[in-house]
Amino acid sequence: MDKKKLKVKGSIFNRISDTNLLLCITIVIFLLMYISAVVFLGGGFKKPQMFFNILNNEAPLIITACGMSIVMISGGIDISIGGVVALVSMSCAVYLDKTPGGGNLWVSLLIALAIGLLFGIVQGYLVSYCEIQPFIVTLAGMFFARGMTTIVNTDPFNVENSAFRKLKDTRITIPKMGSYTKKGLYQAAYIEIGVVVALVIVVVLFLVLRYTKLGRSFYAVGGNPQSALMLGINVKRTKFLSHVICGLMAGIGGYVYFLHVGSGAPSHATGMEMNAIASSIIGGTMLTGGVGNIIGTLFGVLSLSSIQNIVSSAGLGQAWWTGITIGAMLCLFLLIQSIVMWAKKRSLKA
Repeated sequence: MDKKKLKVKGSIFNRISDTNLLLCITIVIFLLMYISAVVFLGGGFKKPQMFFNILNNEAPLIITACGMSIVMISGGIDISIGGVVALVSMSCAVYLDKTPGGGNLWVSLLIALAIGLLFGIVQGYLVSYCEIQPFIVTLAGMFFARGMTTIVNTDPFNVENSAFRKLKDTRITIPKMGSYTKKGLYQAAYIEIGVVVALVIVVVLFLVLRYTKLGRSFYAVGGNPQSALMLGINVKRTKFLSHVICGLMAGIGGYVYFLHVGSGAPSHATGMEMNAIASSIIGGTMLTGGVGNIIGTLFGVLSLSSIQNIVSSAGLGQAWWTGITIGAMLCLFLLIQSIVMWAKKRSLKA
């Protein structure tokens, strides 16, 4: 094969590799997995509402996982988001129910955003400008958020604020999609308002990463900070902004989580940070930085939730089976990522 053909072959591989190839693999695996569940397990998987329930239940995770992906693309990590979500839900619950005369719904939203931004700014500053390892900083943030949640209130309780309950119970009907019950009653499929928020955030962050200078900076810094610096990119500011965005997503995700569960409790969102990391990896975001896609993260969340539903529907409801399956899935995607990067390096050498 002459040099011209090698060059063409290499350029084609580079165009389909990394982010796009990993995204395609994630989407294909999710579709195969869900279609297999419909064919072999049937039951609830045949009903459209099963898929929409995945979106309803995982809308907070979609939002926080998108924030996690931004940080991971820029070469960092944030394990505080579960604690931030718990703190947001508890703080908003206490404000709405314990305030004399009842709290204002819009003020509770501002509280959620302020908490998320505060964590993002402080952690981002420590990571980028003080050059402390992100794992250590966000680990401290996780412990701090969990501790503050308990200080705000120790006992779990349901929120009875009328305006909040009205917003929580809002349902958006999906036209011409639904199923019949055993009694022959037709039930239209629906989504919660949190799903709309999550999908809007997915679209916005996708556009930011793909079409803005800031988005390209995240990839450049995550891929090679030294090269990014030589290209004139402010590496410290870029890392700082990635953590600020992640904190903001934790605040928004916390409020969506609060809308879904309708209560405050210190145990809320336990393990969400691990699920966000797992969803990002399954979606094609690499721990080494520089590679990732928000659409892939969305499908990563859907894949993770579908696995849990499949394991449960197959009669393996014990917690360890779910953990084993998710662990195996993570190993599979990490192996795929390693193969993709190995193949790319080999093509570049050729």
